[in-house]
Amino acid sequence: MKLSVIIVNYNVKYFIEQCLLSVNKALTDIESEVFVVDNHSSDGSAELLKSRFPNIKLIENKDNIGFAKANNLAIKLAVGEYVLLLNPDTLVEEDTFAKCLDFMDKTPDAGGLGVKMINGKGEFLPESKRGLPLPNVAFYKIFGFSKLFPKSKKFSSYHLTHLSPDEIHAVDVLSGAFMLMRKPLLDQIGYLDEDYFMYGEDIDLSYRITKAGFRNYYFPKTQIIHYKGESTKKGSINYVLVFYKAMQIFAKKHFSVKNAKAFQCLIDFAIWFRAGVSILKRIAMRLVLPAIDFLIISIGLIAIALYWDFAILAPKNSGFPDFFYYAIIPLYIITWILSITICGGYKKPIRLSDTNKGILLGTILILLVYALLPETYRFSRAMLVFGAMWTAIALNAIRYLYHKFNVKDLIVTGKSHRRIGIIGQEVEMERIATLLNTIDRNVDYYGFISSDNQNINHPELIGKLSEIDTIIHAFNLKEIIFCSQNLKIKQIINYIVAWKDRGIECRIAPSNSHSIIGSNHISSVESCVEKNRHLLFHEENLKRKRAFDFVSAFFLLLFSPISVWFVHKKGGFFRNVFQIIAGKKSWIGVHTAFHDKPYDINCVLSPISPYKNLNINANMETKVEQLYLLDYSLLYDFKVVTRCFRDLGN
Repeated sequence: MKLSVIIVNYNVKYFIEQCLLSVNKALTDIESEVFVVDNHSSDGSAELLKSRFPNIKLIENKDNIGFAKANNLAIKLAVGEYVLLLNPDTLVEEDTFAKCLDFMDKTPDAGGLGVKMINGKGEFLPESKRGLPLPNVAFYKIFGFSKLFPKSKKFSSYHLTHLSPDEIHAVDVLSGAFMLMRKPLLDQIGYLDEDYFMYGEDIDLSYRITKAGFRNYYFPKTQIIHYKGESTKKGSINYVLVFYKAMQIFAKKHFSVKNAKAFQCLIDFAIWFRAGVSILKRIAMRLVLPAIDFLIISIGLIAIALYWDFAILAPKNSGFPDFFYYAIIPLYIITWILSITICGGYKKPIRLSDTNKGILLGTILILLVYALLPETYRFSRAMLVFGAMWTAIALNAIRYLYHKFNVKDLIVTGKSHRRIGIIGQEVEMERIATLLNTIDRNVDYYGFISSDNQNINHPELIGKLSEIDTIIHAFNLKEIIFCSQNLKIKQIINYIVAWKDRGIECRIAPSNSHSIIGSNHISSVESCVEKNRHLLFHEENLKRKRAFDFVSAFFLLLFSPISVWFVHKKGGFFRNVFQIIAGKKSWIGVHTAFHDKPYDINCVLSPISPYKNLNINANMETKVEQLYLLDYSLLYDFKVVTRCFRDLGN
């Protein structure tokens, strides 16, 4: 047998489905076997594999035993001349295996081989070729010299960026996402080292291949998509800890005692250094936009206040006290910024609708507090109105500039409606259109693009594949879906690479699948149902709800000498406020068990409270609560609290 392909799967059901479809095409005319080792997935992967790919050799583990151990189980059973370790989130071209095997056959000193990898956006992944993490190499990578001098052989030794990504090179380290090796060599040097948790097994095995007198080759004459390559959060603290832990194991095994200790000190410092940088960067990125907003609003409000002070109030022998400028105006601004935060206005990508909801919420809160204040502290209602107008105009304008100049991570989006082109044959395109209508409600327009050898007459047809560039421009398409049943993976990858700088999202619809797979995300019937269910249960909405509860309760407590007189049960009012601040209660909640996800929290009011005077039966009340869970809105919480203000002591 020529080739044994080994894939370790853990909860990536749709990725591995697409991967195996491409693997089967690439194994045509190659004597082969395919192992899938499932590490106790809970997403139905094993069931899908058994029903859709009965010819694979499936190994089902009862626990998640890790990457190295899982691969080793299959390597021991493999009988191929060559063994390929392949990630489940990859997509290979039709001739990938044939080209790689041909190169290995013609290159006797090749012990291992890796290929050119791109992410789902068509961008080259630098981990396709790497050097050994020697102390000096690690130092240059840790302190950013490799990024500063990417063409320097000395400083770019980790990702070998001085070497052309389009030429064959002998390299030190191959990526475990695609690692082709000779089986007899593996039997000689040993399999994956099970001491590693992740990120280090491929480095260790690559090093042992070179120690045995063979070479590792980077082979870019074929390329694959590695979806997850773009999503690894390499700035995260967890990644830093796991990655450098692997480096420590490698140094302890393969360096001298003296060098290993020096490397250990460097790694310890690197962990603290990178973790510190990561924390500071995260804090700075979260604060930079609110800080800019604070500055912009401040400039406008102070200018308005000064004009109002000298032009309107001064002739009347009146004016704002000094503390209005350094205390009241900042309180206005903080209220608006907190309200924008609660409404998700700082979540990226920025949505103008969320920003404006926050401004509206903040204005209402300020006006409510203003109305409850004694006459001596009501400085100017006009200032509030003009301040709110300035805030709305200024923040929308600055976000337009972010969008206009493509400021990284601050791209503004409006409604998420999209214009999509579907490429394939008629039957498959109709299937994908139906699937889109089922799983994606934000499609503004879709059109069919046929292959050049097709002559179809369909109302959704907008052109042929040979006219694709003109079609994209004329119809302003923002997304392309490829039907992989009708198109070659090589052709799809070439288009994705060609469009990587055009801002076009590319997704692939595997044949006979209920999913559409894109850059690090999947749309499927199952995920759509889960996404649209229990909207309140989404982490971001739970955070917003908690923030609203806390802020509103805090304001009510702050102005309780006034607000308590508008509530029926005054003792219950204070009890509720303190319990809500402590997180033991919420202003609005339900007691409905909806499907398998109950939401039961101590609450003061319910979604039905504003309509208590209507004749609503138990069944209707349950439906309203279910709708509240499904279509949660922070503004609805605000509406219930304000309309049922007298009942806040219940």
